[in-house]
Amino acid sequence: MQLDFPVWLRIEHWVNVLFVTLLIRSGIEVLATHPKLYWRNDSRPGTEWARFTRLDMPTDKLYDTLDEEESYSPVLSLPGHKNLGMGRHWHFLSVIGWIATGLVYYVLLFVTGQWHRYVPYSWSIFPTAWNDLLTYLSFDLPPLLPGQPFDAIQKLSYAAVIFLLAPFQILTGAAQSPAVEARFPRYVRLWGGRQAARSLHFFGLLAFVGFIAVHLIMVGLWGWGQLNALMIFGRVRDPRWAIAWSLVIVAAIVLVHVAATVMALKRPRAVQRVLGAVVTGVRKVLLRPLVSKQDYSAAKLSDEHRVNGKPPDTDHYKIMAAHDFTDWTLEVGGLVRSPMTLSLEQLRELGEQQNQRVLHNCIQGWSSIGEWGGLPMRDLVELVEPLPQARYVCLLTMQDTGRDEPSAPGTGRFYEVIDLSLAWHPEALLAYEMNGAPLPLKHGAPLRLRLETQVGFKMAKWIERVEFVSDYSAIGKGMGGWREDNVYFDKNVEI
Repeated sequence: MQLDFPVWLRIEHWVNVLFVTLLIRSGIEVLATHPKLYWRNDSRPGTEWARFTRLDMPTDKLYDTLDEEESYSPVLSLPGHKNLGMGRHWHFLSVIGWIATGLVYYVLLFVTGQWHRYVPYSWSIFPTAWNDLLTYLSFDLPPLLPGQPFDAIQKLSYAAVIFLLAPFQILTGAAQSPAVEARFPRYVRLWGGRQAARSLHFFGLLAFVGFIAVHLIMVGLWGWGQLNALMIFGRVRDPRWAIAWSLVIVAAIVLVHVAATVMALKRPRAVQRVLGAVVTGVRKVLLRPLVSKQDYSAAKLSDEHRVNGKPPDTDHYKIMAAHDFTDWTLEVGGLVRSPMTLSLEQLRELGEQQNQRVLHNCIQGWSSIGEWGGLPMRDLVELVEPLPQARYVCLLTMQDTGRDEPSAPGTGRFYEVIDLSLAWHPEALLAYEMNGAPLPLKHGAPLRLRLETQVGFKMAKWIERVEFVSDYSAIGKGMGGWREDNVYFDKNVEI
């Protein structure tokens, strides 16, 4: 018998199963870090339309978004147990693999003519599909389309998944990238905003899960052994061999999931380095060139921003805050020709204040729109004149992580490292104002970084030193930031 499914299609089918299941589990891990969904950009507490947590936040004291995290089981999420950094690494690696697989699939689908099996080319398929649905509801099997391996409703379902649902997930995923949002704010508005895109992406996840469930039921109804034979051997053979081989393939996929989970939980640093190298390379090519062009209207400003990270709790900080930070100074040094020590007033006088109304994206999923005022970072860079060997900027803060973030491992002062090239972006800002008033304590007073193409945790708060360096491997644990060191986040977070 002539092969019914070509070799490439059968291989693509099983590779797609692997990447889609990795995407689903790692996506659940990403959701767990802020298990609430909204329609509005401000993510205001109490406005979520869906929540997947029983945690209730206190109303009588300050809490931050780390307190809202859920710990899901590794059976459900990849890797589970509040490991957003690992979940992101696996999610984005799976995205790259899935999209690459899909591109090859699309090309071969049209080059080989296999698209005829999936693309409807007659409106008559719709009434036929309706009749097929009625037949299924009567607990019977409808006839297959002439010369094709599917009935009408199956053909429409495959076409919807291949040509609608898969691109939908890619496009709504891109709408959650701070680099894409910053460069193309109108694109995000097409989806109703960042949170609407996140909610729609979740519906896409449910659609994939539903499709997989129905697909498996259909395979069972139409003949598990025969259909597995077609998807493994390309022809109808002894169903027993097909079932055996299908179980072997499924077991191999499960083994990959188990290995991915165990590695992420037992050897997170190795996973961070290996997967991070792949993801970072793709990200730098596709997203690093994007520069923020946001300018939201004043009417879009969020009434209240969530808090990410608790303010310093030292007596020194509290005394400075009580005196409006008149005694605070910013040290700027390292590999520069003109190191400086600046008071807050001197910092204000260095250049013309820049104001920008932009969308803030927390790595945990929430967002809000605020107006920030401060000194463009490029102005400071020009004044201190970095030496040729300077490649990075390290921002050291007053936050004592051992005291102020006890839920996360690691101690020491919070710091972040950014590429020097990002400091030249037009909306890279050392902010000392928020919404037309002095920067609030809980949002980083007296000084914080705004870097609009990056996820929020890179925007260090409570800054007291800026240092230009050639390398960051000797700073902390050498991964480019406190969260990179201790909870395995990405160093470059344009998505």
